[in-house]
Amino acid sequence: MIEIDFESLRVIGLTPYIAQQLLMLESNTAAIFPARIIEIQREWMRVHNGQAELRVRALPGISLAVGDWVVVEPRSNDEFWVSQRIEPVTQIARRTHEGNRQVLVTNVDTALLVMGLDNDFNMRRMERYLAIVQAAQVMPVIVLTKQDIASDADEKLEQIKQRLPTQIPIIAVNALSESTVMAMAPWLSPGQTLVLLGSSGAGKSTLTNTLTSSTQSTGDVRQDDSKGRHTTTTRSLHQCAKGACIIDTPGLRSWSPDADEESLGRAFDDIATLAMTCRFRDCEHQDEPGCAVRDVVDADRLHNYQKLLREVRRSQQTALERIDERAKWKVLHKAATARAREKRGDY
Repeated sequence: MIEIDFESLRVIGLTPYIAQQLLMLESNTAAIFPARIIEIQREWMRVHNGQAELRVRALPGISLAVGDWVVVEPRSNDEFWVSQRIEPVTQIARRTHEGNRQVLVTNVDTALLVMGLDNDFNMRRMERYLAIVQAAQVMPVIVLTKQDIASDADEKLEQIKQRLPTQIPIIAVNALSESTVMAMAPWLSPGQTLVLLGSSGAGKSTLTNTLTSSTQSTGDVRQDDSKGRHTTTTRSLHQCAKGACIIDTPGLRSWSPDADEESLGRAFDDIATLAMTCRFRDCEHQDEPGCAVRDVVDADRLHNYQKLLREVRRSQQTALERIDERAKWKVLHKAATARAREKRGDY
């Protein structure tokens, strides 16, 4: 049985459930110990055992992500190797353009969805973030940064409240201010793990530095579009003074939520609820008669939902189904081109 010092491991996010899973593991040596992955590089990673950070490697065949709880085994030459991985409670993942699933972080309780109140403000992107975390059954909290420099902060705050479901907490902060710690206090209790998701330049690393004792690199943003450089290049876990942990992440550029139609519906529950009263069960909310959604939901929100729904359906297709769909669209494109030529009299 592995020995666990619950109080020391709690400061890096240990929960009773994870502790129980660790205690159920069988061990051939008393030297092994539990730890948590706090950073991953190409050939090595850093873990924390509740007392200190260690540099380790993983045995072949073990796929790991920041946030994972693992068993570390000391070897000769002062080397440490990850020998086992505890099945995570939650996984936040995304889909690449090829449909491949990529796990971003694991064992997260709350996702802080960070968006600037400057030109970084983008409602469609925020809805995409909500889809990715709610598909993972992780609680979302929207954190709007740069409240101190945005001249129209109140207007944008009202806009997001009007568009999104009311049960999602929304907080506007100046990420450089210590008052941010008080605003975030409900989610910073011991044993809690949070992850920051947002675009480059939104203020994720600044927020991390304010809520923790870390010194994450921060950078300037472009004046025209408020986009920033990727000052954070890897996901990394940091400890808060109040006992919680925060995982900082690089800005996400091109990605799709790792979701199915049901979990996407949870992120757009207003649309899903109204759709139940549409005249047709397979209503696409476009031009069908008796649609209960089209004239009620914000048009841009509905358009974003339909776009994400297409992405979700595409990610669930097999390779042959994708080939068939591309072939179908090629035929439709050729037919449309032929009709256009005919109207112009081009023969």
